[in-house]
Amino acid sequence: MSYSLAASAEMLYLDLPFTERVARIHDRGLLVEIWDWSTKDIDALVATGAPIVSMTGYLRGTLTDDDGIAEFLATAEESLAVAERLDCPSLNVHGTGLGDRGLPVRPVEVVTPAMWLRAADTLRRLADLGEKYGRVFTLENLNLPVDHPGTPFALAADTRTLVAAVDSPHLRMNLDLYHAQIGEGNLIELVRECQPWIGEIQVADVPGRCEPGTGEVSYPAIATALKEIGYGGVVAMEAWAKSDPDAALDAFCAAFA
Repeated sequence: MSYSLAASAEMLYLDLPFTERVARIHDRGLLVEIWDWSTKDIDALVATGAPIVSMTGYLRGTLTDDDGIAEFLATAEESLAVAERLDCPSLNVHGTGLGDRGLPVRPVEVVTPAMWLRAADTLRRLADLGEKYGRVFTLENLNLPVDHPGTPFALAADTRTLVAAVDSPHLRMNLDLYHAQIGEGNLIELVRECQPWIGEIQVADVPGRCEPGTGEVSYPAIATALKEIGYGGVVAMEAWAKSDPDAALDAFCAAFA
């Protein structure tokens, strides 16, 4: 296969200390993803020797108002410094800051044309930071009905539009197919349409957000489509284990073999 496989240490081996979760995933021969770096012992993560390929790329802020933009860009620059310590190539961001339980810090009912323009300008500035530090930011799509109601720029159609408008190799899509199945569906065609802009793909099954094979998504068919389009980036399982984490990773690896 042309792509690489990774797994989120935030959602697996939950009975273990965080660095041990990272080590378990690494021992499986997979790349590792983390979320909020500010809650982690960065030196301990470096000491594991595990390749961290994606981390959260900001701590606070929004894309569309002055105070929120300032926080967003300032904490993005803090994140870039940590990414350098971890040698992490990819930093993930969202359409707005997310608070408790993944809910937006500032819910939005209607995204206005002015907000679209401000968001694109903020993301251009973010891409400039990525270029300065030699890293790539990824803008992740989310779902509104189940996990992230009120989040602006949530659909993959939205993130694709913004990434294409910025048109920088330092801003790409994090195409999360779990969220896209809930919000949009038609995943194989979505992958094909987004192909020029994808920096990473994340997966979990629907419903339940567990490993491939536990729900309705045919991930082996999606794996075939990824090979057909020549996708060579990371495919990451950002999913809970329905029962045993090792069995969940077995299912993930088998689906994308």
